[in-house]
Amino acid sequence: MKLTTIALLALFTPVVVAQGPSPQERATAVKESLAQNQAALRTYSWIETTEISLKGEVKKKEQKQCSYGADGKVQKTPLPGSAPAQSSSQKEDRGGRGRGRAKQAIIENKVEDMKEYMEQVAALVHQYVPPDPQKLQAAQAAGNLSVQPSSGAAGLSVKDYVKPGDSLSIGFDPAAKKLTSYNVKSYVEKPKDDDVTLAVTFGRLADGTSYPERTVLDATARKIQVKVTNSGYKKAS
Repeated sequence: MKLTTIALLALFTPVVVAQGPSPQERATAVKESLAQNQAALRTYSWIETTEISLKGEVKKKEQKQCSYGADGKVQKTPLPGSAPAQSSSQKEDRGGRGRGRAKQAIIENKVEDMKEYMEQVAALVHQYVPPDPQKLQAAQAAGNLSVQPSSGAAGLSVKDYVKPGDSLSIGFDPAAKKLTSYNVKSYVEKPKDDDVTLAVTFGRLADGTSYPERTVLDATARKIQVKVTNSGYKKAS
């Protein structure tokens, strides 16, 4: 009996030693790292470039100088030269004076409706990026956060992060303390009718601070794509 007990302990001991941090500890480590990184980002200013495309054609491109204000919110100042790109329909309308006013009004209404929707899609990006430690904490408290560890990394899956029914997947390398992936499935107004996907590529500054270098959001049903690129990071005065 003693030999059997010893044998079992010998088999079990390596498993205990090999166990890494618990899911709770991994989730806490990710949230703490994100909070520290977010605090570091607030000491920088940068340039945000946004391109909104419809059916592959750029409809709007603008650049803004960004920095965090005292209230912790990003303040944005449009840079000179940021203007909506002229659409092909607008170019055609200039030479089509013979067209009926009714048809022109219909075209203008459609363009205006599409502009409003494209702005909604663009605004959606900033509800998910950069990742918010407080939202992750709220998701965990609500039981909407789970951890899938793999190869020493931590994968966080979050549901109902911003909207009911959305999902967020975060890949995090605890050793390097950096995000390895960030993907979102959400929607603009109604699930399934106007679903969107969002993927973020992260860059690293000289001091090791991680930042969302490039964000691509696709609204497949409407054939709209939004690309947001952040560059030119400098220590804010």
